[in-house]
Amino acid sequence: MPSPPTSEPLPDEAARWAALRARDKQADGSFVYAVRTTGVYCRPSCPSRPARPENVSFHDSCAAAEAAGFRPCRRCRPDAAGQGERDAAAVARACALIDATETAPDLDALAAAAGLSRFHFHRVFRRVTGVTPRAYAAARRAGRVAEGLREASSVTAALYEAGYNSPSRFYAAAPARLGMSPAAYRDGGARAAIRFALGPCSLGTVLVAATERGVCAILLGDDPDVLLRDLQDRFPKADLHGGDAAFEALVARVVGLVEHPASPVDLPLDIGGTAFQQRVWEALRRIPAGTTATYAEVARAIGMPAAVRAVARACGANALAVAIPCHRVVRSDGALSGYRWGIARKRDLLDRETS
Repeated sequence: MPSPPTSEPLPDEAARWAALRARDKQADGSFVYAVRTTGVYCRPSCPSRPARPENVSFHDSCAAAEAAGFRPCRRCRPDAAGQGERDAAAVARACALIDATETAPDLDALAAAAGLSRFHFHRVFRRVTGVTPRAYAAARRAGRVAEGLREASSVTAALYEAGYNSPSRFYAAAPARLGMSPAAYRDGGARAAIRFALGPCSLGTVLVAATERGVCAILLGDDPDVLLRDLQDRFPKADLHGGDAAFEALVARVVGLVEHPASPVDLPLDIGGTAFQQRVWEALRRIPAGTTATYAEVARAIGMPAAVRAVARACGANALAVAIPCHRVVRSDGALSGYRWGIARKRDLLDRETS
C-alpha cells in the first residue's frame, strides 16, 4: 500500500476545524480526524456527512489515529495516496512509456499504461503536466535530438535516432525548440549570429546578448571577462560580435529594466530551454512585481507539486536575469537563496520592487 502523503501539520485546533469545514484538499496529509461514534478516521477533504464536534478528535497521522483505536475510512482512504498522488503516478507511468519508445505510443496505449480511460487520461495528463500527451511526446523527442546533435555523425542521423520518420517535421519546429537551426546547434552555435554588448549598471556589469529572434542572455556580474566567457561557453562556435547603434538601444532598455525591475518586460526574448524549464519560467513571469513565491508554490502552479527540486534547478538555469524574474522565488521559510548572480543582487532587486 502506498504511504499516505505528508504535509506540515496544522498546529492549532481552530485551523484544523476551518480546514475540515471547508473540506480543504490542501490540508490532506497534515492531519486526520476521527469520529468516535463510527470508529473511523478521515482525511480533511472527506465528503462524508459532518460529524458532531463533540464526537471529533484530531490526530497528527494515520498511525496516531489507529493507535487510538480508529480504522481508516473506506470512502476517502486516508491511509492511501490521495487522488492527486494517484493521478501523478498514472501520468508518470505514461511518461515513462513515452520516454522508453522511439515512436510515441498512441493515446489508447498511454491510457492503458496509466490504467485510465482514453478520455479521462487525456484530461488528467493535461492537468498534471500542463500539456497534452502529444505535446509532451513532441518535446521529449525534440529533447533527444538536442542531446544527440553534438554526438551524431550528421543532423539527419540525430533526427532518425530520436524517432523522427521525416526530418521535415522537426525542421518546421526547430527554431522554437533550439533557438537556431539544428546544424548550428549541433556545432555549438556555428554560423549563428549572436550580438552582444557589456555595460555598467547599478548592480555591476550587465551582458546582453541576442539572436535574430530576441534577447537570449542577460547576465549580471562584477567581472566583464567572466560574463563573456559564460556566453562563449554557451555557444563556443557562434559568430559573436558587438552590437550596432540599434543594439545599444536594446541594451539601454535592458539596463532600464535592471534599474526598475517592477516595470513591465517589453523585450523580444529568445527563451530556449526544455519544455519543463519553459513552463517554470512562464510561471515565474506570472509572479507579480513586489511579491515572492516559494519553490513549492511554483511547483504547484505548474501542476507538479513534487517537482520542487526540479523547479529550483530550472530557476538556476535561467539566463535572462530580471526579464524572467527568478529573483522573486524564495525558500519556504522566506529566506533568500540560490540566486545565480548573488544573494546581494537578489535582495537589491526585491527591495527596488517594493520601494
